[in-house]
Amino acid sequence: MARHYLDHNATAPVRPEVIDIVAETMRHDGNSLSVHEEGRRAHKILEDAREQARALVNAPVNGVIFTSGGTESIHYALHGVMKPHKIKRFFISAIEHAAVRANAETTGAEIEIIPALRSGLVDLGWLKDRLKDYDVDRDGGFMVCLMFANNETGVLQPVAEAAGIAHDAGGLLFCDAAQAVGKVPVNFVMSGADMMSFTGHKFGGPVGVGALVAGPNLPLEPVMRGGGHEQNRRAGTHNVPAIAGLGLACERAKESLARANEISFLRNRMEDAAVEAGAKIWGAGEERLPGTLCLSADGFSGATQLMTMDLAGIAISAGTACSSGKTKPSHVLTAMGASEEEATSAIRVSLGWNSGAEDAEAFIREWPKAYARVKSRSEQKGAA
Repeated sequence: MARHYLDHNATAPVRPEVIDIVAETMRHDGNSLSVHEEGRRAHKILEDAREQARALVNAPVNGVIFTSGGTESIHYALHGVMKPHKIKRFFISAIEHAAVRANAETTGAEIEIIPALRSGLVDLGWLKDRLKDYDVDRDGGFMVCLMFANNETGVLQPVAEAAGIAHDAGGLLFCDAAQAVGKVPVNFVMSGADMMSFTGHKFGGPVGVGALVAGPNLPLEPVMRGGGHEQNRRAGTHNVPAIAGLGLACERAKESLARANEISFLRNRMEDAAVEAGAKIWGAGEERLPGTLCLSADGFSGATQLMTMDLAGIAISAGTACSSGKTKPSHVLTAMGASEEEATSAIRVSLGWNSGAEDAEAFIREWPKAYARVKSRSEQKGAA
């Protein structure tokens, strides 16, 4: 049976050329901090990749700090600002990835949740009202945490506007851009964010490598200590092969950005078929990632949909991949006002860099048929 991978938001397939450069780099000797020829060669590979990453998101010179991935970048962002900026409070959107709140909870700072609107956007009116009388000298430093694009609905968030609100009140803004980088244009400078994180495996790079982008001269306390790696900002011998792969994935991401309209067209065709079959689409009224589709189907649990589609040769996700093994409702959809039934019957279908019409057609062919069977059985039970 042919397989159709529609779970790019969880992990995108690694680009073949990325696999090649990772393997080739592993054949070379040398620590990137060594001064001999082998070390200098490794250092050049490292810095070339840094420039590729910097160029993709328009980061400041020396603003890219390599990490092991998105979760570490989030941990560094939240913990690294605590002492230098005297952070006493985090304002975290209700739709953030679980890693943001989980890491904020370990800092000891107070946490307040910014509500979401039914549209899937964060409620900036609430944030503006909450911060209008905020006094940093009296109340302590703070940081707003708002993702660039939601990992479940794909809704693009008003990061620049939120950053303006935070800065006007004397605070900082951190943006988790893991789902956006490589899929839509991301401009760190124009976003207004003080820090931004992303990871390679969401857009064709290797698993286990990512970056934290920091604004010019932003004080950060290292959370991993040891050698002088990353200009004393993140200790640990560089994973040069993975970083080389990340750099190439950043370079190739331009091709994905050029396909955005094509990917969006395929997503919309799947969406139309799902709506005709009786599904509810989340975030449909807002600008979304081109390849992300989140839907609910009454009486058709997310877990059952996942298994049914898997048997039909289609890989999807029941909510966030990191928590898809759990049975609790999606916190994102709940924050958007979804009922428990809607939140537990939600699935996420996500296209990416190597998706084609045949992948969308497989979903259009199989999902409506599966839902029709579910509704037919339900009607038969009701008539019995």
